[in-house]
Amino acid sequence: MPTLVFGLLLFAVPQATSIPEEFKYRIFFLIVLSTLLIPMVTIIGFHLSGTVKSLHMPEVKDRKLPFTITALYFLLTTWFLQQKTDLDPILWLGMMVICIAVVLLAVVSFFWKISAHMIGLGGLLAVVLVLGRKFPTFEVLYPLLGVLLLCGIVASSRLFLQAHKPTEIYTGLVVGFLVCWLGFNWIWA
Repeated sequence: MPTLVFGLLLFAVPQATSIPEEFKYRIFFLIVLSTLLIPMVTIIGFHLSGTVKSLHMPEVKDRKLPFTITALYFLLTTWFLQQKTDLDPILWLGMMVICIAVVLLAVVSFFWKISAHMIGLGGLLAVVLVLGRKFPTFEVLYPLLGVLLLCGIVASSRLFLQAHKPTEIYTGLVVGFLVCWLGFNWIWA
């Protein structure tokens, strides 16, 4: 989800950040690498080594290590962006908000199975709505419809596959939405 959020911030709503055009693709690549590719390779590595039995992580105990490591990657990315004081603070502040949602996911996963997919989609939904509120030039209709459709498809598939109970899905959506709604509204207050 950080890939989609930063894709929106850097490319769909150019006035949301003061990052020069020549740096946007580098920053975007850093976000994709540190919040998508490296965590994905790590989790696949856990599975291949037998540390994680299934990539679906059906049990609470299977989710602890992967989500904790993922939260550490997100924290390191946030710290790295914060250290680059010459860059627009929106980068590290936005990453910090997303990081809070991922840390909450990791903490909750020690006790209860919450939908990580829906936390991410709830956060993306909030970001689209905040961007629509704060930046009048952002055409929010189609991104909003796309995210709502994606929320429905993912939530339905998680239920169909019996990967989650409805409360785990709804809770994930609400947690992701609230963290990102409050965080991104605070950033652009």
